[in-house]
Amino acid sequence: MKRKIDLNSDMGEGFGVWEMGNDLALLDYIDSTNIACGWHAGDPERMKNLVKAAIQKNVLIGAHPSLPDLVGFGRREMAITPNDAYNFVLYQAGALQAFVNAQGGKLHHVKPHGAFYNQAAKDLNLARAIAQAVKDLGKEVILYGLASSCFVDAAAEVGISLWQEVFADRRYTPEGYLVPRSKPNALIQDEDEAAEQAVRMAREGEVTALDGSIVKVQADTLCIHGDSPSALDFVRKIKPLL
Repeated sequence: MKRKIDLNSDMGEGFGVWEMGNDLALLDYIDSTNIACGWHAGDPERMKNLVKAAIQKNVLIGAHPSLPDLVGFGRREMAITPNDAYNFVLYQAGALQAFVNAQGGKLHHVKPHGAFYNQAAKDLNLARAIAQAVKDLGKEVILYGLASSCFVDAAAEVGISLWQEVFADRRYTPEGYLVPRSKPNALIQDEDEAAEQAVRMAREGEVTALDGSIVKVQADTLCIHGDSPSALDFVRKIKPLL
C-alpha cells in the first residue's frame, strides 16, 4: 500500500521591501505552507497575499510562530516560560487565522519556527504549552513538530493531532534532534544526498545521525526550506520520488 507524505514549506519570510524565497512558485509543488507571522520575519501584507494564493492553489495553511527575535530571524534561544510559549503561539497564529477566516479558508496547522521549535522539541513543558495553544485555536487545528521529540508526548497529553516532521536538508543528533545550525555539517548541501535522506525517512522510517547511529522517525510531513536559493529545484526533484 502506498503512503503519501505531506510536503511543507516555510514561507512569507521576507519583510517590508526585503524579499526571501520564491513562495508563489513553490506553492505549485507543496501540500502545506507555514506562513511567518511577523516575529522572525513576515508582515501583514505578505500574510494576506500568501493566504490568498494558498487558498487558490488548494494548499493547506499553517502559522509559523517564532520567538520575538526579528533581528536574529528567530534562531537565537531565549529563556521563556510555558506561559510565554502559549501566548506567543496564540498571538501570532491568531493573527494569521484572522486573515485565513477573512478569505473563507481554515487554519490547518501550527508549526513553531527556529529556536522556538528546537527548544520545545527538548522541553516537554514548552511543548505542552504550545500544544494547548493549538488546541485553543480550534479543534481541527493540527500541530507540526519534530518526529520522536517532546511534541509527540505533548500532543497526546493535550489531545490534539500531531504530524511528525522530518527534514531532508538537516543532519540529526543521536538523540533525534536537529544538529544546531551553528555546528559544522548541520546542513546537507548536496541535493542528491538530501533527496536520498528524505526518501529513506519516508519509506523506512529512519535516518543516519551525525555519529553514524540509526535514529527511528515517523515521517508524516517533510520540510522544504523556502528560504534556500535551491528550494524550487529541490522540491521539483524530491516530489516525484515521494
